[in-house]
Amino acid sequence: MARPKTKRARANLTQSDLASANQHNPTGHPSGLYMLFFAEMWERFCFYGMRSLLTLYMVSEVFKYTDSEAADVYGSYNSLIYLTPILGGVIADRLLGFRWTILVGGLFMAVGQFTMTVQEELFFFTGMAFMVVGNGMFKPNISTLVGKLYKEGDPRRDSGFTIFYIGINMGAFLATLICGYFAETQDWTIGFGIAGAGMLLGLFTFGVGRERLQGHGEPPNRETFARNMGLIVICGIALVPVVYTLLSQNKIVEYVLEAAVVLVLGTLLVTAFRSEKTVRERLFVLLILWVFHSMFWMFFEQAGTSLTLFAARNIDRETVFGTFPAAWGQFFNPFFILTFGSLFTWLWLRLGRMGRDPSIPTKFGLGLLQLGAGFGVLVIGAGLVGDTGLVYLPILVICYLLHTTGELCLSPVGLSAVTKLAPKHLTGMVMGAWFLSISVGQFVAARIAGSTGEAGGEDLTPPETLPIYTEVFEQITMYAVGAGLLLIVMGKIFLKRWLHGVK
Repeated sequence: MARPKTKRARANLTQSDLASANQHNPTGHPSGLYMLFFAEMWERFCFYGMRSLLTLYMVSEVFKYTDSEAADVYGSYNSLIYLTPILGGVIADRLLGFRWTILVGGLFMAVGQFTMTVQEELFFFTGMAFMVVGNGMFKPNISTLVGKLYKEGDPRRDSGFTIFYIGINMGAFLATLICGYFAETQDWTIGFGIAGAGMLLGLFTFGVGRERLQGHGEPPNRETFARNMGLIVICGIALVPVVYTLLSQNKIVEYVLEAAVVLVLGTLLVTAFRSEKTVRERLFVLLILWVFHSMFWMFFEQAGTSLTLFAARNIDRETVFGTFPAAWGQFFNPFFILTFGSLFTWLWLRLGRMGRDPSIPTKFGLGLLQLGAGFGVLVIGAGLVGDTGLVYLPILVICYLLHTTGELCLSPVGLSAVTKLAPKHLTGMVMGAWFLSISVGQFVAARIAGSTGEAGGEDLTPPETLPIYTEVFEQITMYAVGAGLLLIVMGKIFLKRWLHGVK
């Protein structure tokens, strides 16, 4: 008589067992994808709820930061947010496993969000420090778990990441509307508190969905797990004052970031040169995409700084329903991802069946082209406003639409590419390195936003601030379009060959 499967046995299901189980799912995707979808949705509700308020909060009467000061803090915060996933990936790979690393990171983020409800600078920076440490453990590892639900070569992987990406932006969509509304109309404390509640919901969703992961993400060594867990929690708490110092003295972040780039990219290059040809060339592709990925985010992330302040100062926000809150300018991006994300999922699958699916570099190039076109629309719209200095709200909407379609061509495809191109034993670390490219982009984005700082001068009128913004947006248009065209050409000449069949 066959023995029944224990929980440990179920945790060691073969890939063929998993594939068979997935066949009973009417959506065609592993059921674990949808658990991760909702866990990430609530975590992103927490993250974007805070992010949508951050710049406006700093320039408000609470802290009275200048535009440049707010951009520096915002850029340093986001740089560190995407720098710490390198450590989070290593922790998951070698110590705690993906599942427990995600849970610990989520708890740190919840503590940070509720700490920020106290309107004092000490609590403000402490809360951000907890968010940085927690996000480093949460963000890369939940993305890696999505990839682990699919077998190598599974054509559903890209569409699965796009579905997951819709969850990210559903959280951002809800957070911008809810947290932004209550923060601007009631109190900043309420906005941050609601964001913290979203994180707790995410942790609950992930905690009760363990069985749907089919054994993926468990600790690599159960015998040392308890000791490792205690060590990571203690080190995480000890890291908080370090991050606090970096945020409050944000000029130091530049040196930390430069050192991280040299160390991480240097490690990947050494790994590539020591590997056989296929692995080596795939890593080279990832490193090249890393550069263009960083460039995309240094332009895209104007959304949280210069574009938010542009919306507050140079967009005609009066509508038939009343004044459109400036914080809601960040609402359009997640709204359009929810609207068009499924279309892109269908599009990649459809083109794949027809044998016409664009290569990964081509998709990246298309993303950069659309990003540049979005800023170009703002520049054109600014030339149509006459003496008012106020750009029509639909122009901003079109800008975000193009940014979003560009993002859908690049960001979920990039996450999927990492899980397909990275060596299996280094997936967590390489995913962390991928988020480092966003970290670099965030830091440079703050410097770009700082070049519009003159627009924050007292008593400046919309006609006076408009050319300050449009001059910067025009330069972004040219660089983004140029980078997109260059990458498409590189893809056709040699990058596609270096993928060695990965689509």
